[in-house]
Amino acid sequence: MRLVKVRFPQRAAASYFDPKGLELEEGDWVIVETERGQVAGEVISFREGVKELEVPPVIRKVTGEERKKVRRLREKERKASELCERLIEELGLPMKLVGVEYLFDESKAIFYFTAEGRVDFRTLIRMLASQLRTRIEMRQIGVRDEAKIVGGIGPCGRELCCATFLRNFDLVSIRMAKEQSLPVNPEKISGLCGRLMCCLTFEMETYQELKEELPKVGKRVMTKYGEGKVIRCNILLQTVTVELEGGGVITLGINEVQKK
Repeated sequence: MRLVKVRFPQRAAASYFDPKGLELEEGDWVIVETERGQVAGEVISFREGVKELEVPPVIRKVTGEERKKVRRLREKERKASELCERLIEELGLPMKLVGVEYLFDESKAIFYFTAEGRVDFRTLIRMLASQLRTRIEMRQIGVRDEAKIVGGIGPCGRELCCATFLRNFDLVSIRMAKEQSLPVNPEKISGLCGRLMCCLTFEMETYQELKEELPKVGKRVMTKYGEGKVIRCNILLQTVTVELEGGGVITLGINEVQKK
């Protein structure tokens, strides 16, 4: 199965779609079906030999005249965003606008926002609808979804995973950082969204498998230098540091120690 990766101009994240036999090239603009409705995006890459997946379809290619409409929609989104931010300030609403998206048929404008709790935005919707002359949908999102829409560069120096290839957010816990011997410092293991970094889940299974072969810190082991106590383990190097009964500290490979 062949998939196409489509990026939307108002979002940092890109998604995969089924081209349904259409001949497409990088740089082509297409209309795709999403859970939000039909929207326009740019083909940025392809993925070959994928097992059969249920992904949304590409409806058709965008014509030359429709490219003008795409540019016009971007301008409408910019103006709608400025209007909404001004109204939020005027109404004193405890919310932060993240982005605005018009469906390709202009039947609806979706406003994405973050807030600490529930927000009564009924007055805001009425004011937006009266000025924009279209149906308004307010969609509250979390800080991780905000990062996915806005994008950015992570602590690793690469583009955010959520804005490039992650389709869903998995549960991330502080235990994962501990299992991987990472410093339990929020500044070190948090992403731009302020939540624990999604990449903590990527190698979790591998770390768990590697740790099974290592003795736990505090356990006593036998070495060719005598008996001792494990004071440190290096999961990736598969080594243990042992404090010997006769004095001294030595680091050995896992195959050089025996559990007692």
